[in-house]
Amino acid sequence: MANRLADETSPYLQQHAGNPVDWWPWSEAAFEEARSRGVPVLLSVGYASCHWCHVMAHESFEDEATAEYLNSHFVSVKVDREERPDVDSVYMEAVQAATGQGGWPMTVFLTPAAEPFYFGTYFPPAPRHGMPSFRQVLEGVATAWSDRREEVADVAGRIVRDLAARGIRYEQPQPPGPEDLGTALLELSRDFDAERGGFGGAPKFPPSMALEFLLRHHARTGSDGALEMAQATCEAMARGGIYDQLGGGFARYSVDAGWVVPHFEKMLYDNALLCRVYAHTWRCTGSDMARRVALETAEFMVRELGTSEGGFASALDADSDDGHGRHSEGAYYVWTPAQLTEVLGEQDGQWAAGYYGVTDEGTFEEGASVLQLRDGAQLSDASRVASVRERLLRAREERPRPARDDKVVAAWNGLAVAALAETGAYFDRPDLVEAASAAARLLADLHMRPDGRLVRTSRDGTAGPSAGVLEDYADVAEGLLSLYSVTGETGWLDSAGVLLETVLGHFTDADGTLYDTADDAEALIRRPQDPTDSSTPSGWTAAAHALLSYAAYTGSSRHREAAERALGIVRALAPRAPRFIGWGLAAAEAALDGPREVAVVGPHTDPGTGTLHRTALLATAPGAVVAMAEPGSPAALDVPLLRDRPLLDGNPTAYVCRNFTCDAPTADPEVLERSLRN
Repeated sequence: MANRLADETSPYLQQHAGNPVDWWPWSEAAFEEARSRGVPVLLSVGYASCHWCHVMAHESFEDEATAEYLNSHFVSVKVDREERPDVDSVYMEAVQAATGQGGWPMTVFLTPAAEPFYFGTYFPPAPRHGMPSFRQVLEGVATAWSDRREEVADVAGRIVRDLAARGIRYEQPQPPGPEDLGTALLELSRDFDAERGGFGGAPKFPPSMALEFLLRHHARTGSDGALEMAQATCEAMARGGIYDQLGGGFARYSVDAGWVVPHFEKMLYDNALLCRVYAHTWRCTGSDMARRVALETAEFMVRELGTSEGGFASALDADSDDGHGRHSEGAYYVWTPAQLTEVLGEQDGQWAAGYYGVTDEGTFEEGASVLQLRDGAQLSDASRVASVRERLLRAREERPRPARDDKVVAAWNGLAVAALAETGAYFDRPDLVEAASAAARLLADLHMRPDGRLVRTSRDGTAGPSAGVLEDYADVAEGLLSLYSVTGETGWLDSAGVLLETVLGHFTDADGTLYDTADDAEALIRRPQDPTDSSTPSGWTAAAHALLSYAAYTGSSRHREAAERALGIVRALAPRAPRFIGWGLAAAEAALDGPREVAVVGPHTDPGTGTLHRTALLATAPGAVVAMAEPGSPAALDVPLLRDRPLLDGNPTAYVCRNFTCDAPTADPEVLERSLRN
């Protein structure tokens, strides 16, 4: 018999619809139920592709005895962190403050007033490794609630007051200067793993936002050190097991420091961000590796994550059936030497084992190996590599596939739009640009309301129940601005402006601080606010970047000033935590460089117009904005950057400006390229 989650749109919530636990979705009705019964609330937060969420569900939430105890003593609330990042953020902050760590599944016990008083993540069904069993936790919390309720209320009140006092205010409203960014680079270099690429030790996550900063810093200053760190990290990830050597695309993170064994779930946001990083690396260096990985990752997103409505699904699970009735992490992706030989034959099987680092001992579990390119592996025998890869991929597709979380998240689709539009433009792949346009149309038609408000998620063409948060507005605006730069279709610029108007009106304080939720959003125990990057750019710095770009297109001092005020937090955090403010550092690089404003005017049918446009798009000037239209057309008249830009001697012409100063117009692509490089 299904519980209340059966009617929810979230795949994660629907995974629990058949539990014997009497789950409620996050709602006022759930807390009213707790108040009327006089019981605490169990808040369980996770997401559909979370391995340990599945484990805890199987061990505890599917257990009849555990469910009976839960139903008698608690109101149980299940939340998809990807659908409600605001709820997740607020209570994760409490978990981390109380325990020093966090993660998913997140398990929090609340009063009926939604105040937290006891915290944890995964709890096993029996005591293990110093952890109490989940049943012991439930009984302890129920006893404390029954016998020491005043003490519980006092603890909850103190926690809420502490969280409320954590609001961010800073005294430096100015964006970072060159010295601040130089200090950030120095701090990053101290944390750089020169042997294996990336930053810090295990587990190792793709540092997408920091890599974008390093590429831009090199472009602005010529720093060889910045480029070397970026290239070494990209090379190591592309060779490692974190990258799917057969199907393209990146797993969530590496459990080791050498990128060998991944946590196998594949997230849209990681692949969108990394696709763009590798495309920008190619733009900066001409690296064949970067080109290949950018294109393979783009193709993976379209092939594996594309939805019938034109958007992109959130994730692929880490787990799948291993062919023997067991649900195992990585089963879809790992190989033994015998499996290679079975598919490829003796000769090619042995060659593939050496090429991909598949050994008898294995690099993963039970003698299996994650495919990686060892240091000696080269793509010199391209035809053999292509043949082996094609046959292995075809054989792998016969295996039981990982489940797909097919909800469409606005922010992550915005990141995908930017990545696919730029990758398609760089490599003359109009199919990728069209995929970006299709996703943008879905966002505009289904997620975006006439009043400029966004819905966070949709599924199967139906909008979800949750309001968009700051990252949704910022990342969708970023994607639309990138799509405009590639296509010249002014509707995308206009839609980005509408979204940014909502950011200024409902997410921004007068002093430049930003909040993750709108001023009229559902009130939680505190209004979430976090300027630091996690697995995606923070909404705060993503908004700053989009505001900066929009100001460059439109000449709006209001948007420029808002961007600079928002970037003040980067100046405060960059010296001590550059790894966690990478997108803010990238935005600051753009602000320092101008950003450059490039207007290309000429007939669409003239090859010269296309050559100038492509030259501008390939420029490495940090955050450069590019607009293109026929002179005097509505598209030119509607965009301030394009107005009053005549042709030069009747030829397609490019104009480059920054900081209220313009270079001489040119019809020569080489002159344009030099202007944008220097």
